[in-house]
Amino acid sequence: MGVLMSKKQQVEKVQKCTSVVSAFQQGLKERASSAANQGEGSGEEAEAEVSPQSNSKVKEEGEHGDADSKVGPSGTSQQASAPAPTRDECKVNQEAWNRLRDGKGVEPEDMDKTGHQLTPPAFVRPKRDANDDQPVEIALGQREQPVNDEMCDVCEVWTADDLFPCRICPKVFHDGCLRELGYLRTELLQEMRETAHTATGWSCYYCDNVNLLLTEEEMYSLMETFKQCKIIPESCLVSDELLQYRHFVSKQLFEKDLSDEQEEEVLAQFAALDPEKRGQIEWSDFLYHESLGVLRRFRTANSLVRLLSAKERDRVRSLFIGLDLDKDGLVTGAQTRLAQQSWFQKKSKESQSCNVSISHVGPISESSPASSSSERSTQKDDNRPVSWDDFLRESAIYILAARPNSSAMHIRLPL
Repeated sequence: MGVLMSKKQQVEKVQKCTSVVSAFQQGLKERASSAANQGEGSGEEAEAEVSPQSNSKVKEEGEHGDADSKVGPSGTSQQASAPAPTRDECKVNQEAWNRLRDGKGVEPEDMDKTGHQLTPPAFVRPKRDANDDQPVEIALGQREQPVNDEMCDVCEVWTADDLFPCRICPKVFHDGCLRELGYLRTELLQEMRETAHTATGWSCYYCDNVNLLLTEEEMYSLMETFKQCKIIPESCLVSDELLQYRHFVSKQLFEKDLSDEQEEEVLAQFAALDPEKRGQIEWSDFLYHESLGVLRRFRTANSLVRLLSAKERDRVRSLFIGLDLDKDGLVTGAQTRLAQQSWFQKKSKESQSCNVSISHVGPISESSPASSSSERSTQKDDNRPVSWDDFLRESAIYILAARPNSSAMHIRLPL
């Protein structure tokens, strides 16, 4: 059971912890600095206070720290005699944040925490199990009803109504802790406060980043494709750049250029990633779209179902039961597509409903001249029976695609 604490007490607790960590790191730096001074022969007082054995030990540690600083960035092992320029320090910090963004773990002492009291966590990419592609049994009538954590995932303090839950995982957060981590800007914090306690919900910084679902091997392959296509990370893309990238991927995978119809599909996806019609798509939206594309191409439907959280499984249960009016355990293909569209109503403040209008898809389908032929082909599928297991497998990729808080649609909906 947690203890109710005021915000002032929370801040004081965080500051105390930070002071302890800072003092420890400062002590390591001072030891390396004193070792360097003793190596130069300037420090008679230090020699009088420290035994010869201690001096040799400190020197060895100082030399070891110098070697580490040459190999890679480290906040605890830097050269005291030749401090790095400010620009280099910024570069090191940026590289660490890039590793965090890409989901590659970095230890807390490798982060430059200037300006922040809290240390961003290190993300570890998942590994696929041997039975990852095997069917997983998820009962329709047995709700899991997951319970949210009681304490903030960052500071581990309970403050009742001041905690904001994630709609995907059980974690809860203080808005102040997320601000200190540097994950949420002011406008995003306000959006979190408005949606976290509604049916719309809010995804935490981990669940929002669907790129973290990729394994190391899958991410390496994706980054290599970016490099070959000269895609610059953290930069926005216009429609021509997305078309050029798609042409490259098509040649690499299928050894042929995109057809006119496929180019229209790419432009339609661009419109889905640019809901505000600014003429460009954000890097994060492009990265999430490509990450979902990797999952779609290289993972089986059973593997995607295993990625769903307990909260997502409960919501899809409610959706299926609402569509199965005659309670025979079957729905139609048309109802399945309707359900897939409902996952993308993230900006609606109303509760998710099965009575979703097809017009919600809007520019995604209407912008493509191939939409009429696609509609004719799907009409044959409208009346096919879909069981609970098939419903779950067919919907998994769209459920994952609806995780980000962004209003962009990272996978085009079925027509």
